[in-house]
Amino acid sequence: MAAGIVAGWLLRRHQFKWINALLMVLVWALLFFLGVEVGENDNVLNSLNKLGLEALLLSIAGTAGSIALAWALWKSIKRKEGGPNP
Repeated sequence: MAAGIVAGWLLRRHQFKWINALLMVLVWALLFFLGVEVGENDNVLNSLNKLGLEALLLSIAGTAGSIALAWALWKSIKRKEGGPNP
């Protein structure tokens, strides 16, 4: 993480138009392989029924909160840039 911050600071004057697409592909790959890992793990699969409704609600609430805050941040950034709001 620190190396990425330093690299970003050193390269801040360069325009990398492809970086957003690369980042999105890497995030989707990470989520996919996390799902593969969970699917392979018998201990996790066998204990899913023990996790219960509370774990499901926490997951949904966490995801919804992340989406809402990311959307609000995106709108705030676009408003400051003067670009179109999605």
